[in-house]
Amino acid sequence: MFRLLPLLFDHIVKTGDLHLIDPTGCTHRFGDGTGDPIVVRLTDKRLEFELACNPELVLGEAYTDGRLVMERGSIYRFLELVMQNLKWQEWPGWVKLLGRVRRAGKRVQQYNPTRRARRNARFHYNIDSTIYDLFLDKDRQYSCAYFEHEGQSLADAQLAKKRHLAAKLQLRDGQRILDIGSGWGGLALYLARTARVDVTGITLSDEQLTASRQRARRRGLSKAVTFEAADYREMTGRFDRIVSVGMFEHVGISHYRTFFEKLHALLADDGIAVLHSIGRFDGPSVTNPFIARYIFPGGYIPALSEVLPTIEKADLLVTDIEILRLHYAETLRHWRRRFRASWERASQIKDERFCRMWDFYLSGSEAAFRYQNLMVFQIQLTRDQAALPLQRDYIYEREKELRARDRAIVDAPRLVGE
Repeated sequence: MFRLLPLLFDHIVKTGDLHLIDPTGCTHRFGDGTGDPIVVRLTDKRLEFELACNPELVLGEAYTDGRLVMERGSIYRFLELVMQNLKWQEWPGWVKLLGRVRRAGKRVQQYNPTRRARRNARFHYNIDSTIYDLFLDKDRQYSCAYFEHEGQSLADAQLAKKRHLAAKLQLRDGQRILDIGSGWGGLALYLARTARVDVTGITLSDEQLTASRQRARRRGLSKAVTFEAADYREMTGRFDRIVSVGMFEHVGISHYRTFFEKLHALLADDGIAVLHSIGRFDGPSVTNPFIARYIFPGGYIPALSEVLPTIEKADLLVTDIEILRLHYAETLRHWRRRFRASWERASQIKDERFCRMWDFYLSGSEAAFRYQNLMVFQIQLTRDQAALPLQRDYIYEREKELRARDRAIVDAPRLVGE
């Protein structure tokens, strides 16, 4: 075996029971032998060298290409073992050096002018939309759910997320709402049901735009909700409320000031905005190279220390920050299990290689949110600090009202065929 590879796993894996089978059939064991054994087989000698030199990229590529095979245990269990150990260990020096090189090119990699932002969005969201139906809830909420209690279903937790955001927005009849990065339209449609408001949702994905407009027509909300193919930088006018969920990760650190200055320009003097984004506990970093190349090109997960200074410079006021710690880990657990349960269907729509790629993406993301320094933040912003009630209780009071209304809608009798 290429000598750096056992050094790598010896350095990282202190607990657990990892068996690595090299291409000659020889088994190498790492860890203290606790827990269920995880057995991984490497299919070729070159992979030993590539994996040792660039594990953060090559691990995902090798699993995707079938060069790294799970003989016992799932790819999630393997990544879980590695990331649990990385809570207490660091990558060896040569891997950290490669990380510093990636950091040096961070702003170039995240340079997302309008044309490139469109291309990046279409790369991920313009795949066959039926793929998303295999693992998302029926509303196609592709962002962190809000789990109000243990054991809550994915659909209920996603509804709770929309309710939580609506409560923070403090909607009033007659208002104009902007949803930046509206996805498949679920949040915009929910807000239109919450109050008599006019909602504009914008997306860069053709697939999402078509689906959103169809959903609005089916629900009789086409007059209340308008969906457009637009970049946030192209928007004009003023809005009483602005919400953005799961889109800020695609902005790119080089464009944060532009984003918040545009938010300031679009927000009414007494308006309220809520930003929901993935974030980091441990300060600025760099995008995982596998995710950057194969899943979300141009994407970046920010630290609050990178976000708050640009908000201040844009003359916006932060009126509330909430950290959702393990909610995304639970969301991804649902997505991962649902995707694996639909593997055969997904392979028919795409192919086996795609299934392994997304299995790795969902598994790695869940493990990272559970064992690494990732979280989700919701930042509420205004231009006038008097725009909101004095105490924070208004959020929970409004949530209670919306929960009762949502329950009444769910429990309402339906006609045959509805």
